[in-house]
Amino acid sequence: MSNFSSLKEGQKKAWLVTGCAGFIGSNLLEALLKNDQVVIGLDNFSTGKKNNIEDILAFLTEEQIKNFTFVEGDIRDNKLCHEVTKNVDYVLHQAALGSVPRSLKDPITTNEVNVSGFLNVLSASQENKVSRFVYASSSAVYGDSRALPKSENKIGKPLSPYAVSKRTNELYGEVFSRCYSMPTFGLRYFNVFGPRQDPESVYAAVIPLWIMALLRDQPCYINGDGSHSRDFCYVNNVVEANIKAALTQNPQTYGQVFNIAFGKQTTLQELYSLTKEHIGPVKELQPIYREERPGDVKHSLANIDQAKTLLGYDPKYSFEEGLRLTVEWFKEKNKA
Repeated sequence: MSNFSSLKEGQKKAWLVTGCAGFIGSNLLEALLKNDQVVIGLDNFSTGKKNNIEDILAFLTEEQIKNFTFVEGDIRDNKLCHEVTKNVDYVLHQAALGSVPRSLKDPITTNEVNVSGFLNVLSASQENKVSRFVYASSSAVYGDSRALPKSENKIGKPLSPYAVSKRTNELYGEVFSRCYSMPTFGLRYFNVFGPRQDPESVYAAVIPLWIMALLRDQPCYINGDGSHSRDFCYVNNVVEANIKAALTQNPQTYGQVFNIAFGKQTTLQELYSLTKEHIGPVKELQPIYREERPGDVKHSLANIDQAKTLLGYDPKYSFEEGLRLTVEWFKEKNKA
């Protein structure tokens, strides 16, 4: 990977990845360890999977494995957050309870993890003088704004407790940057997909859910009429964004939030057709249409100019290429 061009050859830095057993966290963990970085991984396995970590370790050298320390624990544990942020250069904070429906069902736990837990890690990082704090935000903060494409400075009213929690993260990030001169970076993810995304969760995202359904000759469900659109972003692009944010020397970026996406709209109907095409011969099952989910936005598309200009973000993987690679990964896993 070329993401580490800002690091001197042979130079090791210490990174903390929260939520390291989750989908995005495990992809970050893999990239860092394969590039010979020292990594502390924190996860409580509430949504992350132990086998995500095991899969990564199986392809590493002994030296790379020695660079990894795993801590099983919860970001709601303030004392633990102080321990794991000691002697760390960069924090990549991915731990959270995702899903709009989950937050509508249980707003209290969503707030405890996504707001109080976030503040624990942020405050501990500040007190332990971490150099950079990069955290996962979400396109959910755009709420009821109908403007397309979505630009960072124009948001609407939040449509779910999850959206409120992510917007609160951004406000805390901005305040810590201003009040404590702490470089923080919020990355507003737009519909990230790729290897290790869990298709079995009650709150599974659409792409892994449909891939596994088609591989098993099962029907796919579309919420709405199929015209809903999303800016789907392959996970390797997100890995690049996190690393570029952590390594940037541009003070204009501190305390800012950035859209992280590919910058292209795809409807659910188009997604279904492309997924079937990449999977190959499958039963001629028609998708089953059902009611829209409460809290969902109709269309989503990101303006990624700010991330490109200030962070040097340059998404290498198109939606189509990412989908092809994701289908290949799930096919291999399904054989095992």
